[in-house]
Amino acid sequence: MTQVWLYTIVSVFIVSSISLIGVLTISFNLERLKKILLFLVSFAAGSLLGGAFIHLLPEAYDEIENIEMIPYLILLGIVSFFIIEKILCWRHCHIPTSEEHPHPMAINNIIGDGAHNFIDGMIIAGSYLVSFPLGLATTVAVILHEIPQEIGDFGILLHAGFSRKKALFFNYLSAFTAVIGAVLTLMIGNSITKSNEFLIPFTIGGFIYIATADLIPELVKENKLGRSILQLLSLLAGIGIMALLLLIE
Repeated sequence: MTQVWLYTIVSVFIVSSISLIGVLTISFNLERLKKILLFLVSFAAGSLLGGAFIHLLPEAYDEIENIEMIPYLILLGIVSFFIIEKILCWRHCHIPTSEEHPHPMAINNIIGDGAHNFIDGMIIAGSYLVSFPLGLATTVAVILHEIPQEIGDFGILLHAGFSRKKALFFNYLSAFTAVIGAVLTLMIGNSITKSNEFLIPFTIGGFIYIATADLIPELVKENKLGRSILQLLSLLAGIGIMALLLLIE
């Protein structure tokens, strides 16, 4: 169990550090940055779907005795994410702010992003409780969708009038909630018998919700055939990477 804690804490600290990437985008051309981000979003969506269906779902049927409950628990995970989003007005966009693409107010974004990162920490910890390969695959998927998200969040704070240092501080503060979510999940996992029976399908629901309700809707806005094909290839590459990770199990 000590190794699970170590792997989890290191992973969520790496994920939290992604919030500092915003400072590297200051000198980027906005249009070029948007193009790069959309392909990262595509890859992240594929990684999340691959993690849910290739890694987590088979694990759920191996670990859970009452397999007839699996679909209901997955749906519970999806609905839970929907409720969290509605209550906290969570809307973490992956495209930097601009006059053509306005964002919500900074405080709402900090609160919502903190909730999102808290759940990311829960998902990473829950995955490591199942197995190391799954935890690693989950961490990769989360990092891939954190990069464009954190760039966008940094842009929102700058647009709201924050200084660069203040924006970096608050962005990292909201990202650090991933550590809190991970620690709480590990504590629950240690104290509740058969916690995997809930954590695995809940994580599946979380992956499906993030990929289909948040990431993919941004991709379907693309109307150029060439870029749409590249987005599809990026999505398939994300799924493919998750499949290849089966080789290290």
